[in-house]
Amino acid sequence: MQKKIRLGILISGRGSNMQSIINACHNSDFPATTACVISNNPDALGLISAQKANIETFVVKKRPLDTNKIEEILIKHKVDLICLAGFMSIIDNNFLKNWHLKVINIHPSLLPSFKGLNAQKQAFDAGVKIAGCTVHYVYPEVDSGPIIIQAAVPVSTTDNVESLSAKILNMEHICYPQAIRLIALNKIQINNNVVQSTEKLFFMYH
Repeated sequence: MQKKIRLGILISGRGSNMQSIINACHNSDFPATTACVISNNPDALGLISAQKANIETFVVKKRPLDTNKIEEILIKHKVDLICLAGFMSIIDNNFLKNWHLKVINIHPSLLPSFKGLNAQKQAFDAGVKIAGCTVHYVYPEVDSGPIIIQAAVPVSTTDNVESLSAKILNMEHICYPQAIRLIALNKIQINNNVVQSTEKLFFMYH
């Protein structure tokens, strides 16, 4: 059996995407395990969830973000892939250079549309008929980097920002573990900043 890759998950809040990853890791056939959870917020509810799952947790300074400490923790825990899961700090270029193509993020829009904060509200206010989420590699530019997986979420006439956000979050919990699985199994290639795979890279809300 292939050796499981080790994940370091970075959070700032409740960690619902973190929990979806932890749940996936509990499946014996999932090719990854959660090595540690790091937060820039000592009050993040996700820390409690991680501790209940017997995962080591750490809190680092937020302003300025202590990337040296983060890197020290990741190296100590032999982390192969860093998963940003609602991590509300910008990571500096040197860190990303050291961990090139080893940091992924999930964003609640169909990138490259609606980058930055409140993406669901941006999409709703723009009147789009299809919203969604994106798992992507993290590059220095905010919400950039090669797109790994996307999911489309139709916007109904009865939706508001809250209901649309809930639908998108539902798909985030499907897409993030799937992206990790493909990376762990070496099922994706990157050519000219475009991710390619023989596996499914697009989902529809259901």
